[in-house]
Amino acid sequence: MLSFPLSITEMDDYSTTIMNKRPTIKEVAKAAGVSTQTVSRVINNRPDVAPETRKRIEQIISEMDYRPSALARSLIRQRSYTLGVVTAGLKYIGPSRTLSGITSRAEELGYTLLLKEFPRFDIAEIEPLLQTLLSRHVDGIVWAVPEVGNNRKQLESKLADLPVPLVFLTMESRPNLSIVTIDNYLGAKLATEHLLEQGYRHIGHISGPMDWWESRQRKAGWQAALTAAGVTALDLHCVEGNWSSASGEVAFQQLLTQYPEIDAVFAGNDQMALSALQVASREHIAVPQQLGVVGFDGLAESPYYWPPLTTIVQDQHLLGCTVIEEIVHLIEAAQRDDAATTPKTILLQPELVVRESTQRRL
Repeated sequence: MLSFPLSITEMDDYSTTIMNKRPTIKEVAKAAGVSTQTVSRVINNRPDVAPETRKRIEQIISEMDYRPSALARSLIRQRSYTLGVVTAGLKYIGPSRTLSGITSRAEELGYTLLLKEFPRFDIAEIEPLLQTLLSRHVDGIVWAVPEVGNNRKQLESKLADLPVPLVFLTMESRPNLSIVTIDNYLGAKLATEHLLEQGYRHIGHISGPMDWWESRQRKAGWQAALTAAGVTALDLHCVEGNWSSASGEVAFQQLLTQYPEIDAVFAGNDQMALSALQVASREHIAVPQQLGVVGFDGLAESPYYWPPLTTIVQDQHLLGCTVIEEIVHLIEAAQRDDAATTPKTILLQPELVVRESTQRRL
């Protein structure tokens, strides 16, 4: 008869019994001639184990094919080691690359994911979803839905009642919220300042959809860089796209019509920048001599555009890894009852990568 709570050794033995008699931590310890506590230290990568002892235990673990029980770990530490991840727009490159980072880092840290993808960005009723995640005993929630329109309002009213930490991705900084995002404003400034340094003065902008927070930040950075250089940024110097190459083509054609002096364009993403390059080629506009083109994202294909595309690289895989590290940090702080841990915004810095699409000979 078992009586709870169990020690880690008892729980490991119990979970092994119900999981088809896998080797136990006791058997590993006996084979290595050490205590179960020493084996546990090796499993948890603790530093207080002699190197030769660690090597012997690791070899025996491998030979016996011993695998620590996730059930035991969950019950002993009162954690499910499961994270809820809510996302949308995986057809877009950014969210899908971010999810790749989330998945890989969660696995490295020993967490499984409970993933829910919204069919749209503007889902109004989120209460059933939150209750589903909480009923599955998730340790924390990553809200990876991009900030579009007013799609944060419903959720913000629920935050006070959430019993687990929650971290947001790609949204405007707000007090008392944990947020991980790329500095879109800085990236746009870097792009526009580079064009100015290359001698371009009539710099248009193809924005993403303006109900996206990221699009508004990129447009604001473009405007700020021009203003600081004494160059006027008018409304007719910017045309809105929807992230697609098709929309970029329409937008750039419109810019050529309403801003005939244009000698450079900063596109809100690399896909729309590709369209600007294509239209320029069709219209016999030489790049970069007559037109400079900068994108945003750093797609793997951008060096293979013609000419190769100058772009702002945002590491969205790193973004996903960072949000997992932050949610795990908050979970562990809550376990320690660490009241000193306060929500914060983590801004990841983008990088300007210069290629032939802007390297004009002055």
